[in-house]
Amino acid sequence: FLVHAALESGETQAQNYSDYVSLMTLHSAKGLEFNHIYLAGMEEGLFPHQRSTSDIVQLEEERRLCYVGITRARVKLTCTYTQHRRMHGSEYYPQPSRFLSELPKEVLNEVRLGSNISGHSALEALDNATNNDSGLNLGQRVIHSKFGEGVILNLEGKGSNARVQVNFEDSGNKWLVLAYANLQTQA
Repeated sequence: FLVHAALESGETQAQNYSDYVSLMTLHSAKGLEFNHIYLAGMEEGLFPHQRSTSDIVQLEEERRLCYVGITRARVKLTCTYTQHRRMHGSEYYPQPSRFLSELPKEVLNEVRLGSNISGHSALEALDNATNNDSGLNLGQRVIHSKFGEGVILNLEGKGSNARVQVNFEDSGNKWLVLAYANLQTQA
């Protein structure tokens, strides 16, 4: 991959490869479109940058750049933020970017992944999910009779000890014992 990586607009890669990733700034993305767009670091202090939050003109420029990033996506847009960040030797607990709260709620599908207090990481969850015998998978949409529709975030345990964590649209995150959950899978 690195042999083919270069600082360019991405147009050459698009012509030469069917399977590629383009990394670019929002400034260089103007005028381009891609099927999938990932905007990382959508946190207060990063985007919008902390220096722009006290200046209305700079804040509007950041908002315009965010709009540029969002409108580059033809099929799917994924925005990410962290709840814990280490930067310049310090730890931060940033808030999601104000730009995310300005998006229409009906187009959002929030999925929370990561570490909890016990230190159980998303990678461990992924490993557990691939070694489960439930037939369920991370990211799969399910329906529960009481909690409604949701997305599977975590699977752990086996047999009668198996548990599933689901982010329900109306009820938030819930841990359920799989043997009693009676989850219906969605296509």
